[in-house]
Amino acid sequence: MRGTIFDLKRYAVHDGPGIRLNVFFKGCPLHCLWCHNPEGVAFKPELMLMSNRCARCGDCVRACSFGALSQNGDGLVRADRSRCTMCGDCVEACQREAIDIVGREVSVEEVLAEAEKERVFFEQSGGGVTLTGGEPLAQPDFAGALMDGLKQRGFHLALDTSGYARPEIFLSLAARADLILFDLKLMDEDRHKKYTGVSNDLILENLKSLGSAGKPVWVRFPLIPGVNDDEANLRAMADFLGGIKSVQQVNVLPYHRGGVEKFRRLGREDEFAVYEPPSEEKVQAVIDFFRNRRFQVKRGG
Repeated sequence: MRGTIFDLKRYAVHDGPGIRLNVFFKGCPLHCLWCHNPEGVAFKPELMLMSNRCARCGDCVRACSFGALSQNGDGLVRADRSRCTMCGDCVEACQREAIDIVGREVSVEEVLAEAEKERVFFEQSGGGVTLTGGEPLAQPDFAGALMDGLKQRGFHLALDTSGYARPEIFLSLAARADLILFDLKLMDEDRHKKYTGVSNDLILENLKSLGSAGKPVWVRFPLIPGVNDDEANLRAMADFLGGIKSVQQVNVLPYHRGGVEKFRRLGREDEFAVYEPPSEEKVQAVIDFFRNRRFQVKRGG
């Protein structure tokens, strides 16, 4: 069984308890305009150019047999991604690591081997493995096989998901996890479609189903000014979550611009938007809002 990932991040401390190995699945059915991991949206490998590292030597251009790379008048490399075959010749030619192919196929066994290397850190910190992305539910066969292997080896397992999948897929994978990290953005369906590209019907249905599944849930709320920080959305979210007993905490995740440079490196600036990060006063006000409604709240994580 093989799947496509774009990163394995060791020593992660923000996606579940303890020190963790984060497995970033490539591909997501949502297209959130503020996405901070835009390299996880497309399902196929992508070419990424880091212009700030470029030596303007032209080695990568000469190495490309398909005419996908060129240099502008200043010597910076530009890419015609429609001609790129992801052969990797340009990556090998670059001495500055200014060009990369994001996304690769891996087997279940490869990921399990990487998890075993981190076992001592998991045991000492109460950590484990987190499946994130992208969207793990979008590769259900690979995710399921990987989760089975991880559980057989006794690793604590967290599933970070938007919840956008058929209920049978969602419940099957959620049942394998020890902890569900559920990303919840907007309660109004029309606004959810506007900012993420999909309806939230399945998302809310799946989140509600966790109330009787007996799995602990941490709801992760990305706070984006002008998108979902209004009182109407906060009230609707609090009312909805108040009816789900398995919700242990709400994690408020203030928007940051960490994804903006990634948009540019992927040549996909036009697909995303740039927002103002929330003020400290706004972040604290949202945290207080949920605390006043008796939720356990954490900033980040």
